[in-house]
Amino acid sequence: MKSMIAEKVLFDEIANLIPKLKVDTISEERKETLQPLIGFIQDKVDTKQEIRINFICTHNSRRSHLSQVWAQTLAAYFNIQNVFCYSGGTESTALFPMVAETLRKTGFQVQTISEGKNPVYTIKYGANEHPVIGFSKKLDDEFNPKSGFAAIMTCSQADGGCPFIVGAEKRIPITFEDPKVFDNTPQQSEKYNERSLQIATELCYVFSKINL
Repeated sequence: MKSMIAEKVLFDEIANLIPKLKVDTISEERKETLQPLIGFIQDKVDTKQEIRINFICTHNSRRSHLSQVWAQTLAAYFNIQNVFCYSGGTESTALFPMVAETLRKTGFQVQTISEGKNPVYTIKYGANEHPVIGFSKKLDDEFNPKSGFAAIMTCSQADGGCPFIVGAEKRIPITFEDPKVFDNTPQQSEKYNERSLQIATELCYVFSKINL
């Protein structure tokens, strides 16, 4: 069970949202897809090792960032220590602005600290917590770990195009549909929020299964 102290770590809006995530709607098939990540985290907890997770997508612009932010947040919520989440792509582009806006509307504090073609964002989930640094980068960027990490393939294109990830201790495909298909449509905001909540729900299930 999570600690009440851990809940206090998060901004109220996020802390209030997490218990409302409907983990009971996750299918058995999807739970099997998530199980290798649960196993990776549990093994690291049991052996008192740092937990490094790199979420990988083609452009490192949408799903991989949502996954990185939610994983770091949920690790804090469930009071799982020494979790370090990263993201990367098979190529670098830019974090799509609607991702930042979606997180902001969910209760995260998002600031742009560098402008340009590939802006850098700080994304905070708690007043005293180190922010997630969000910007698009290749999966082997110097910002990311070089060994001992789990590579989570969040899109089918990256999954198919990268059968081997250098330095990864485990390579785990957990793919999500791309909200990009709704860009510049009336459903854009709704669909980005929908995808963010799906990712949050599934990662909530993952971290809730870890025995401390």
